[in-house]
Amino acid sequence: MLYPSLSELLTHVNSRYMLVNVIAHRARQIADDHEKSGEPLKKKPVSMAIEEIATDRLGQDLSD
Repeated sequence: MLYPSLSELLTHVNSRYMLVNVIAHRARQIADDHEKSGEPLKKKPVSMAIEEIATDRLGQDLSD
């Protein structure tokens, strides 16, 4: 089983479509930020974006 589960992520975002868009957008931001700073990534950007959504670290209300 994957962590976090899809049902858990959907409590933070109101649709699957929006969830995919938010994850992709944030993953691109993470990759760009690390590329500009020259800092190597410890995890894949998509994994980091999913963790941010699951732990409410994204800092914006995504359920609207």
